[in-house]
Amino acid sequence: MPSMASSAAAIVFSYSPFRSSPIQNHHVTRYAPGSVSVVSFNRRRASRRGLVAVKSALIEPDGGKLMDLVVEESSRRAMKREAETVPVRIKLSRVDLEWVHVLSEGWASPLKGFMRQSEFLQTLHFNSIRVEDGSVVNMSVPIVLAIDDDQKFRIGDSNRVTLVDSVGNPIAILTDIEIYKHPKEERIARTWGTTARGLPYAEEAITKAGNWLIGGDLQVLEPIKYNDGLDRFRLSPSQLREEFTRRGADAVFAFQLRNPVHNGHALLMTDTRRRLLEMGYKNPVLLLNPLGGFTKADDVPLSWRMRQHEKVLEDGVLDPETTVVSIFPSPMHYAGPTEVQWHAKARINAGANFYIVGRDPAGMGHPMEKRDLYDADHGKKVLSMAPGLERLNILPFKVAAYDTTQGKMTFFDPSRSQDFLFISGTKMRGLAKKKENPPDGFMCPSGWKVLVDYYDSLSAESGNGRVSEAVVSA
Repeated sequence: MPSMASSAAAIVFSYSPFRSSPIQNHHVTRYAPGSVSVVSFNRRRASRRGLVAVKSALIEPDGGKLMDLVVEESSRRAMKREAETVPVRIKLSRVDLEWVHVLSEGWASPLKGFMRQSEFLQTLHFNSIRVEDGSVVNMSVPIVLAIDDDQKFRIGDSNRVTLVDSVGNPIAILTDIEIYKHPKEERIARTWGTTARGLPYAEEAITKAGNWLIGGDLQVLEPIKYNDGLDRFRLSPSQLREEFTRRGADAVFAFQLRNPVHNGHALLMTDTRRRLLEMGYKNPVLLLNPLGGFTKADDVPLSWRMRQHEKVLEDGVLDPETTVVSIFPSPMHYAGPTEVQWHAKARINAGANFYIVGRDPAGMGHPMEKRDLYDADHGKKVLSMAPGLERLNILPFKVAAYDTTQGKMTFFDPSRSQDFLFISGTKMRGLAKKKENPPDGFMCPSGWKVLVDYYDSLSAESGNGRVSEAVVSA
């Protein structure tokens, strides 16, 4: 797969003069949640002397190797001809294509394709899978492909199928296949802790899906492209690692989000960098990694969020020198403490050794009752205990709110709670829809204008019946 690291440099606001530094994979550090100390592995001499050192290398991917399931360019023409000869074709849904994208670039390493039954069961029951050397890597959400009874019958004894997009273009070949029952109710119950109707991802990708799952090894014919003007932001884990190395990063801290960035978010990110500098790191780099796959209907679409994020960097709310903006292609489950493990694990494969986690990560309101679906504190607690995430340094952040005495977003001080204003996502959207400005200091003005323009566009589209969709292709 051709490298985008150099060509994407300006696009991801890469203006740093730092040169690449050698990677020393034997250095691995671990952050102790709730403190600012660093515990280092494989540094016995330093430990015996009571010394603590910080690492100067990118974290190894899960399983020790980053998966790249895209066919080499020299073999693509032959593989495309071969894909045309495979008798059975499986049409992929939008979400299926997003999972092909995730798998193809190694975000789910060490997976080599859609899960076979052994991997599916381990994920469902243990939130982890055991790899060949006996070690455990985290895997909290099933990455599976559903087929119906007719497709299963047509496959018969075949050991491979061609996966195609909505118009029949070959996307990948799935080989050495295994077909097994799709236990939908159990899958939903174990992933979300409820089978209540109205779970967005379940309604989109599970409830009406086929009664069988098909697993196997993926050979993806070309890098996945969406032709939506945002492909330049979709850096693979390999490309991100190249970019972090080029910048000379000695720590990478990731921030997962699916909302516009307000100044409270920015405070959390800049404060994290300050803490890492205090810990002894010289050049911590932020991976601002907005979710780019399926989201529920009332979330701000990716294209508008990316415009807003660009304004945040243009206005200097975040430092372009120390920030890489790149899209995380995964679909969103809204599965709270279960899903946040997936979000953290995937960022290990992208090179992040620190992960910022806040209140109710990946959470949502109960689909049938007026309450949150998950306890707001469980996500960060689960991350600190999750099997297979021991190498990742979890950074729980303090609550940020609008300080009316200072006219800006600051960390909440319970001793003067009356001075703080909490502006929820619902309230923020309501203000933008009515073209009302939030308090000065809540969000950069140019970023707020993008949000207002988005809700204006909704009114215009509802008036003329237009709906715009990205086209996904390989």
